[in-house]
Amino acid sequence: MQRDETVLAVGMGEAARRLGLSPRTVATLVSRRQLASRKVGRRRLIPVMALEAFVRPDPLDSTRSEGFVGEETMSKR
Repeated sequence: MQRDETVLAVGMGEAARRLGLSPRTVATLVSRRQLASRKVGRRRLIPVMALEAFVRPDPLDSTRSEGFVGEETMSKR
């Protein structure tokens, strides 16, 4: 039987892998409340939507540059 399952939240290790960061960096982001998470038993789960929101540029934050570093050089090629 095949189920269509959508993953809603991932653990710290998987979140680090998806973001391309170390697990320690993800833990730091969580402790600084820069990345939303929820404690479930002994596990810390991070919603996939929080990962997507973290990498999406914030249109109201004028202190951050547009897009990722290097994006402008890639688009000029």
